[in-house]
Amino acid sequence: MAWILVIVAGLFEVAMALCLKASKGFTEPWPSVGFLVFAVTSFGLLNMALRTLDVGTAYAVWVGIGAVGTAALGMLLMGDDVSALKIGALACIIVGVVGLNLAGGGH
Repeated sequence: MAWILVIVAGLFEVAMALCLKASKGFTEPWPSVGFLVFAVTSFGLLNMALRTLDVGTAYAVWVGIGAVGTAALGMLLMGDDVSALKIGALACIIVGVVGLNLAGGGH
């Protein structure tokens, strides 16, 4: 159950980052409110998961989901530059997160 919380928290982190971009420096009210709601929800879910998970591994998974998800959606939906190097770097993040879990930090 704790890993489900981390995954959902990571998805809320992606939404938070996209709202942050859309808020245009907190000048747009609805994206600014969305940022706040998603941020509080993401941190709250991560906090709940950390009651039973190792902090380093759980945090790495949360950040990895946020980084990879935000970068991918930025490229797909927001016109961010796409390159083979960026895609390769995102793949490295995924491999690193999986490696941490395989190393035994995921209990």
